[in-house]
Amino acid sequence: MSDTTLSRNTPAAVPFPEALPTGYEWFDDEPTFDPERHLALQEPAEITTLKDLGYSDADIADKATPIAVSSPFRVLSDEGAETMLAVARRLKQYHRPAGDRIERMTRGGCYRSRWLRDLCISPEVNDHLAKIYGIDIAPHPMPVHLGHLNYEPTTIRTAVDKWHHDTLPLDYVMAVTDLANTPGGGFEVFTGTKYEAAELAAAGQRPPIDRVVAPALGPGYVVALHGDMVVHRGAPMTEQAERITMVNGYVSIDPNKDEQSRTKDLIVVDDHETLWTEWAKFAAWRARGRLTHLIDQLDFNSDMESVAAQLEAAVADVNQAVTEMRAGQQEISHYE
Repeated sequence: MSDTTLSRNTPAAVPFPEALPTGYEWFDDEPTFDPERHLALQEPAEITTLKDLGYSDADIADKATPIAVSSPFRVLSDEGAETMLAVARRLKQYHRPAGDRIERMTRGGCYRSRWLRDLCISPEVNDHLAKIYGIDIAPHPMPVHLGHLNYEPTTIRTAVDKWHHDTLPLDYVMAVTDLANTPGGGFEVFTGTKYEAAELAAAGQRPPIDRVVAPALGPGYVVALHGDMVVHRGAPMTEQAERITMVNGYVSIDPNKDEQSRTKDLIVVDDHETLWTEWAKFAAWRARGRLTHLIDQLDFNSDMESVAAQLEAAVADVNQAVTEMRAGQQEISHYE
């Protein structure tokens, strides 16, 4: 897909930027992403709901979807998986740590690889995931959340990614290398709530093994996650080996749903050249949707406080973004 056809039915909350940030350049010798060649979309056999994990109706009410996590399903064809691996290996040179949570990860790859960008904003994949989540979704408005790559740590017995819930609402985790045949490094899910995980962490404990599931993921296979609500990790390696996963983010297109992001964690992770602008556009998109709803739906009302509260709620994401930007960086949240 060329730059001139980026709008090919792509459901965009915020369109992918046409200009590259300073310090980024496109790879000039990649294959063109072709959904006919590179995708092999399949349905998951099982779906776990938030209620299955122990969340209450009140916990779930304002969230993007009641879906928690799927069983593994295929997204990439064999050719697509080979191309994904080649792109991930090429992007590894840009790796950096994510605080004390992840030793080696690469973000912003969609500003370097057109192939990865076009996979991550693919309308075919978006529509497939929308059916699984049961809601209308769009690729995340912040491109730093598109095509995030995690790599094996330099030492064994160190978690690839510590127990956490994500900094964004919805995503999938893709095996780029074959996790089913890797010495350790599996993708693991805690079958409880994030509130339980926090209680365990406060007591100096981790999720008990009998409440952890580790789906086998081959190259190009994914699990769909309600990332903000599902506690998960990349397990430690038991031997040195190549181990790569890719995470791609989505949002509900309904701006009245809970925002479900922890963007302030990204201040210590992402290039500020990209972060501030992407964050501002994301907050502005949500505010625009809520303000439009007010314009269309707000009735005459003599209760000043009610009207003011609705207006305040409409711009809450903008005010929160401004406050958190100015507060500066903080430690990245996790459960270890």
